[in-house]
Amino acid sequence: MDLGFMQEQLPLYIEAAKLTLHMAVLGIAFAILVGLMASMVRYFNVPVLKQIAGVYIELSRNTPLLIQLFFLYFGLPKLGIVISAEGCAVIGLAFLGGSYMSEAFRSGLDNVSQLQIQSALSLGMKKSQVFFCIILPQAVSNSIPAFCANIIFLIKETSLFSAVALADLMFVTKDLIGIYYKTDEALFMLVVAYLVLLLPISIVCTFLERGMRYAEYGD
Repeated sequence: MDLGFMQEQLPLYIEAAKLTLHMAVLGIAFAILVGLMASMVRYFNVPVLKQIAGVYIELSRNTPLLIQLFFLYFGLPKLGIVISAEGCAVIGLAFLGGSYMSEAFRSGLDNVSQLQIQSALSLGMKKSQVFFCIILPQAVSNSIPAFCANIIFLIKETSLFSAVALADLMFVTKDLIGIYYKTDEALFMLVVAYLVLLLPISIVCTFLERGMRYAEYGD
């Protein structure tokens, strides 16, 4: 291991990590929004929109993110639609993540007891009050494990952003290997960079899952 080389290239990895995290945060935020909307459409059986949401989920989950990025970055310009590399990264991650978040939210919604809903309605609560005060909080709590797993999965998927010339961690790593042939050092720094990004999130998710479990069932 060439420690001098690793120390020299450290600033590049820090900047790449910042860009990777920035793109991941934006993509995941939009994925949560898309997933919540799609899950609500399917939960309430909204005509037409339910079928559209179903097609979107199947299309998103059964096509690789790399193909989606290629379509956005290389395909759309053929139709006169040009999107920056950053825009393609965010849209692609949101498109992929939205379907996974939708299934996580839908699972949480389906696990809410119908007895609680019927009891709330019998007490005179409006349907909107029942949803926002009873159904949604429990659905979010039930969805935490899948939700956290999806976040970690989507952050790891950012390694494909280099395919659209975005200077993320993978792009910097491949660039350094191609220029200096320092494969071991570059890959080691890549692994460390992803550990630094993902390990704190994994730890927070673990404590969050435990907190939600204790709040629901007691210690």
